[in-house]
Amino acid sequence: MAWMVTGGAGYIGAHVVRALASAGIDPVVLDDLSSGFEDFVPAGVPFVRGSVLDTATVAAALREHDVRGVIHCAGYKYAGESVKHPVHTYRQNVEGTGTLLDAMADAGVSQLVFSSSAGVYGTPSQPVVTEDTATTPESPYGESKLVAEWLIRDQVRATADSDAPLRATSLRYFNVVGSGTTEVYDASPHNLFPKVIRAIKAGQPPLIFGDDYDTEDGTCVRDYVHVEDLAHSHVAAARMLDAGRPLAPVYNLGSGDGTSVREIVGSLLEAAGSDLDPVVKPRRPGDPARIVATGELAGDDIEWKMSHTIHEMASSAWKAAPDAD
Repeated sequence: MAWMVTGGAGYIGAHVVRALASAGIDPVVLDDLSSGFEDFVPAGVPFVRGSVLDTATVAAALREHDVRGVIHCAGYKYAGESVKHPVHTYRQNVEGTGTLLDAMADAGVSQLVFSSSAGVYGTPSQPVVTEDTATTPESPYGESKLVAEWLIRDQVRATADSDAPLRATSLRYFNVVGSGTTEVYDASPHNLFPKVIRAIKAGQPPLIFGDDYDTEDGTCVRDYVHVEDLAHSHVAAARMLDAGRPLAPVYNLGSGDGTSVREIVGSLLEAAGSDLDPVVKPRRPGDPARIVATGELAGDDIEWKMSHTIHEMASSAWKAAPDAD
């Protein structure tokens, strides 16, 4: 039997696919290629081109490939852009999750790992968030991820007494970086790592927005987690569900201490062998000084571990990144 990865042709999903295969679990990819690349799917892995919004296609794929569980990575992942496109964001992230749940119920598939987001916390009152921190999302993206979590929670409750009760968990995280293979890279036009890498490859100084925050070096501190570590815990959660182990409804995949933007930029410049100096611009509105998440609960239950240094994150991202146009 196999596990399906929705969005498995995307940056995170493609790493999850490889982690499944490494764990001896047959992966199946469903992706509409709206932001993913078929080249990211390893040779020999079944690929279904389709949207999670298409119940019939998803249900047919689940049956055809004898799928026993789903790791749901598909979605519209751009928080800033979601403010401009709220309807599209909700359709992809909320309606898409609901449609997937319908297809799973139709096909008798009752295990789900949801790739959620720490964006559900918004700007928390404390700098280190736990699973008990209040959820106060500040963008349609964060809101849509939280509503999707609610849908999953309610489906778990609704099916509790059925012949195939849904067992599920949601994994929340901030910034995913690095690459586990040169065949897959972060192609986002909005994320910090690819933006800095594109600037360096174009011979332009990377930008830092604000250096007067109340942090060690004056720049914002955030969680940055290596995509391979993230993929490993997604697969560990799938294995735990498969084994009948009880899991919490939500886990944070965080560093607990974070890394500053200046450290990130410096590590990428070092990886590139570049002598460019970053240019400091004024603060952007709404950027809190420090937000990181703990990963203690996930460390106990789903093998979460920060096993890559920031220098390894930077060097692997640089090696995998395509050349500038």
